[in-house]
Amino acid sequence: MTRNILIAGAGIGGLAAALALHDKGFGVEVLESAREVRPLGVGLNIQPAAVAALDKLGLGESLAASGIPTAEHVYFDHLGERLFTEPRGLAAGHEWPQYSVHRGELQSLLLEQVRERIGPRAVRTGAQLVDVSQDGESVRATVFDRARGEHVRHTGRVLIGADGAHSVVRELLYPGSAPLRWNGAHFWRGITEVDSFGTGRSFHHISDARGTRVVAYPISAKAAESGRVLVNWVVEAAVAEPGTPLERSWNRAGRLPDLLAHLEGWELDPLGLRELFIGGGPILEYPMVDRDPLPGWGAGRVSLLGDAAHLMYPVGANGASQAILDARALAEALDGSGLVTGLREYERLRLARTTAVVLANREMHAAEKASAGRADRGERLAAITADYRRATATGAAG
Repeated sequence: MTRNILIAGAGIGGLAAALALHDKGFGVEVLESAREVRPLGVGLNIQPAAVAALDKLGLGESLAASGIPTAEHVYFDHLGERLFTEPRGLAAGHEWPQYSVHRGELQSLLLEQVRERIGPRAVRTGAQLVDVSQDGESVRATVFDRARGEHVRHTGRVLIGADGAHSVVRELLYPGSAPLRWNGAHFWRGITEVDSFGTGRSFHHISDARGTRVVAYPISAKAAESGRVLVNWVVEAAVAEPGTPLERSWNRAGRLPDLLAHLEGWELDPLGLRELFIGGGPILEYPMVDRDPLPGWGAGRVSLLGDAAHLMYPVGANGASQAILDARALAEALDGSGLVTGLREYERLRLARTTAVVLANREMHAAEKASAGRADRGERLAAITADYRRATATGAAG
């Protein structure tokens, strides 16, 4: 148990942390509340610095076999006129690609590697965290074992809360702090397989003068190999004034008529949007939220990682990447010094960098909204994305 690390949460960040810590020689046990880790979710993006971190763990080939190496972000207006194109990944001169991938496939890949490298029982499912306590030598996680119907205690030297947007660990550390912050917008998300989409490596942003926005991008190398394109799509529209109290519903089933009502006056067919919306499977609807950055991430032998630490607007394609970079930084910090000292060093490094990304996402979202309807919108978008790259450069450094 001398180097045993407990991780709460088997999402992208928690599993990446397990692999990174194991790579440094730590024993790892992941406590997951769900009875089964299933490949759920829709699309996400992995930025070049995070791809480099995964490749260092030996996952580069598997990631390439799963995702699409995005080559460009293309901005259009709601009538289909191209406004601005920005190269991405290798096309932008990075050493590593930017990948667009199905979240469930990435999570399954990480889970498979955790079980293969660390052991089949490295991830304890059905372990609902209810309390954390610690002393000078160890930390104890009390979980409700859903299968056994009783409370069980797990002991380690350090506990990392990678338990997502509604983190139990964060609430235990900072009760009532950093509530969800809703900007009044909702997302509708889905996945659709089509014959073609852009260049097959294009990430499309489409928006109107009201600030209603659609993003769509391919996410599956396997579909591409079969001559098809699996496209992740998102519709964002304001449904309330900023500051309106947030509904408690989360990831509820969305309705096609609701999202189409926000796209009145759009030319849906030139960019293939109608086919995406009508031809896909289930639609998810949820509010666009983040949290104000915390003043710290932990105390003693406990700390946070990923969305539990820095929930951000999903507008910079950066959330999963920052969790992966957290994982790499955590493993390096703990390996380089004493465990408690290493946690504080990890927090010192990553809190400042992720705070910059959280705030940059807010600023970019507001700036894109403000540019809606302007005659020089293409030039403004180019300036906004350049500002965002500068603001998040330290976050990409890991």
